[in-house]
Amino acid sequence: MSNFERMLQLAEEVFAVHDDPAQLQVDEEVLSRLQRLHPASRGETVDGDGPVAWVLLIPTTASLMEEFLQAALTEQELYERTPEGAVYEAVYLCSAMVLSEYRRKGLARRMMLEAITAIQKDYPIRTLFCWPFTEDGDALALAVSTGADLPLRARAR
Repeated sequence: MSNFERMLQLAEEVFAVHDDPAQLQVDEEVLSRLQRLHPASRGETVDGDGPVAWVLLIPTTASLMEEFLQAALTEQELYERTPEGAVYEAVYLCSAMVLSEYRRKGLARRMMLEAITAIQKDYPIRTLFCWPFTEDGDALALAVSTGADLPLRARAR
């Protein structure tokens, strides 16, 4: 199985997005719009056999962040309602996936920190927020928040 196929399988195992329409339904159109929100919104690390890590971040407004954290918006709605060209004050740590043999090496943390740094060059980011699905997701979000020196807010599971 190729790395790409393994990454798709991992995404389905961890997030089960096809069973949950509230989660961001990632396809080429979504990836293209994320690039328009900010070019650093999506990241990929590749080895000779294809992708080994993917990260997605959504820069957004503080008011949309608050609605999402209060469960007034789904993840899909957060993405859909984030306006292009707005002044973003928050970054949603949407997802990070790393193939098993590449885990525990700081890859997802480094990728997210690089993305946040790039977004901060264009927008006054004051807060990070997340909706972790796993203990590893909790730990990653905390490590990213610490590394970025930004407060972290989390939506309850």
